[in-house]
Amino acid sequence: MLNETQIKELIDKDRSSLKKQIALVGQRYYEADHDIKQYRMFYYNSDGDLVEDKTRTNVKIAHPFFTELADQLTAFILSSTDSIITSDAEGLQDYLDEYFDDEFWAEFSETITGAYVKGFDYIYAYKGEDDRLHFQYADSMDVVEVREKDTDEKCACYLYSYVDHIDKDGDKIIKIQLHTADEIYYFIQETRSGKIEKDKDEPLNPIPNVITEDEKGAQYGSHLGFCPFFKLSYTRKEFSGLKPIKDLIDDYDLMECGLSNNIQDFDNPIHLVKGFEGDNLDELQTNIKTKKVVGVDSEGGLDIKTVDVPYQARKTKADEDEKNIYRFGMGLNTQGLKDTSATTNLLIKAAYTLLDLKADKFEKRIKKLLKKDIIKVVLDEINDKNGTGYQVKDVKIEFPHDILTNETENIQNDKTKAETKQIEINNLLSAAAYIGDEDTLKAICEVLELDFDEIQAKIKENNPDTLTQAQQVLDNAVITEI
Repeated sequence: MLNETQIKELIDKDRSSLKKQIALVGQRYYEADHDIKQYRMFYYNSDGDLVEDKTRTNVKIAHPFFTELADQLTAFILSSTDSIITSDAEGLQDYLDEYFDDEFWAEFSETITGAYVKGFDYIYAYKGEDDRLHFQYADSMDVVEVREKDTDEKCACYLYSYVDHIDKDGDKIIKIQLHTADEIYYFIQETRSGKIEKDKDEPLNPIPNVITEDEKGAQYGSHLGFCPFFKLSYTRKEFSGLKPIKDLIDDYDLMECGLSNNIQDFDNPIHLVKGFEGDNLDELQTNIKTKKVVGVDSEGGLDIKTVDVPYQARKTKADEDEKNIYRFGMGLNTQGLKDTSATTNLLIKAAYTLLDLKADKFEKRIKKLLKKDIIKVVLDEINDKNGTGYQVKDVKIEFPHDILTNETENIQNDKTKAETKQIEINNLLSAAAYIGDEDTLKAICEVLELDFDEIQAKIKENNPDTLTQAQQVLDNAVITEI
């Protein structure tokens, strides 16, 4: 078990690591805290010194494209959670539905978003009061992986730190948990001193990571048998989804904020007054603003000069940046799908191509995490409790995607298909005298995708004319489709 000094060294080293610093940038941009927020303007004064210009307009507006791309990806992957994890094995689906319910997908969606935003994120397993496994999102910025050797693939344990509360002096009190496959150790840290010590408020420290209660109310501890943190990586190198588009987002912010600065700096006309003999320039400015009148002598005059804001170049560049953000960020640009009445399903499907490619690549990693880790421990618990022998291969994982469609086009297509079937069946009825009643009915059932044996049984039961009954079936089916 690690001592307090070792824990502090590991946490400090992890927080200052390049990997976590890069992840923090992704988190900042997801929260719309872009580099434009720190943008400053400078100039050289008459003494040749570089000083900050605090008089010029300096608009700092972040445009959260990355937030949209991240939430868009998560929503697309989890667009139909009811049919992601399924099984044909007898009785297994009921068990899976119990574990992978809305609560699980709510937590796992945070992990998916976090993995895309920061490059990697975690989900944590624990035993609930109902004596079964539950899963909860764990922020990767608060998790430290601990290995016995740096070359080890698996972690020996995990450190999880979080801000518990803020004391009366305004200092953060940080709680730290050390998780192993068998136990949890609790520590506490004060931010002012940085000192870490065992948490004396915990009655049992360490405590087994599973506490169960028998029928008489007696509690006893047991072990999970595995470290309860599971990591989802966005890429093999654990790069954030921000990496290929950060420069484009920064450039877009700069173009749009620069345009706002220009408009504010040059929105007022410049007044050139000739022959002014007044004593007070402030009085002249007041007269221009309020009375809209200034007095000049017979040789004087007033010219009003306006400045054309160079917006076209900035707008063109910003539009190009926006297009490339969605292109290289592999997202769905909904700007082109606003007029759905003029957008065909083929165009809509083409617009989803990049998002679908990005999701498909990420889903392979999600499937690996679910099958290799999460579903495995869930099945182990199901088998242990129920004496079953389910295996991971009995579980199927698919990610069905809901794609926007043109409803008007869908209705028209359905109507055309129904009318086509009507024509086909009318032709069959016209040819019934040549091909026989039974073959005609069989052909009608094929067109309507009905069960021939079932329809034939109903006809024989009522014993009417075959084609009369077939015509009734036809009419009902066509009316239903239209």
